[in-house]
Amino acid sequence: MNASAGHSDGTVGKALDVLDAVALFGRPVRFSELLAEGRWPKATLYRLLQTLTNQGMLFFDADMNTYTLGLRLVRLAHRAWSQTSIAPVARPCLDQLSELLGKTVHLAQLDHGQVLYVDKRNAHKPIEMFSGTGKVGPAYCTGVGKAMLAFLPESELQAALKAQAYQPHTKATHISAESLTAELAEIRHTGLSFDREEHEPGIICVAAPILGLAGDPLGALSVTTSTLQHSLTDLEALAPDLQHTASEIAARLQPWANPIPAEEA
Repeated sequence: MNASAGHSDGTVGKALDVLDAVALFGRPVRFSELLAEGRWPKATLYRLLQTLTNQGMLFFDADMNTYTLGLRLVRLAHRAWSQTSIAPVARPCLDQLSELLGKTVHLAQLDHGQVLYVDKRNAHKPIEMFSGTGKVGPAYCTGVGKAMLAFLPESELQAALKAQAYQPHTKATHISAESLTAELAEIRHTGLSFDREEHEPGIICVAAPILGLAGDPLGALSVTTSTLQHSLTDLEALAPDLQHTASEIAARLQPWANPIPAEEA
């Protein structure tokens, strides 16, 4: 990516890009590593890092010469999480479903056409997989992603379809908008979505959308397991419990998704 791309929002946009870059490393990062990405001129990157550090959005370790996310950013993230994530409202329902089924349960929302995992309950016998709370994953090849895409309004769906990478993670991955769109029609009909080893070999899931009063996706819920432990048929048998929980979460979310105007409260 060149230094001028993606910066239509000026200095603020560039600063947010730097925060994203630091976060994506997932560890303390040096100035030279950020500069090597080629996204910012040296002087610009230095100035942005200084400003973000002064504002508490980044922390600079002078001994290690590394940057990490700052405590001010963490505080803001916690506030945003409580105000905009469906996780706090859905937590009791996830706990109940996890205890009932004993399998991995995911709660997700869409973020600019991608999947943001906002909560997770591990199985009684956990298995290794990509997903985790706070991680962002592809929508086109995950059960929760397809469950939400299927119920987007047409204009939003077209934008989301264009945002997909269609990278072939496995032999089962959708590699075009056309094949994905055909499956989304089926998902709208059944109310269920499956991950048929499309993102990770050996990992399968069944998912259901969490829909608002207008039929728009507020999020999605999934039960995930391994082909070494279960089959897709086994997962399909869990659909009634999954859909019941999704409906219960949707009911709990209605005041959150449709707040009463201040003048009416």
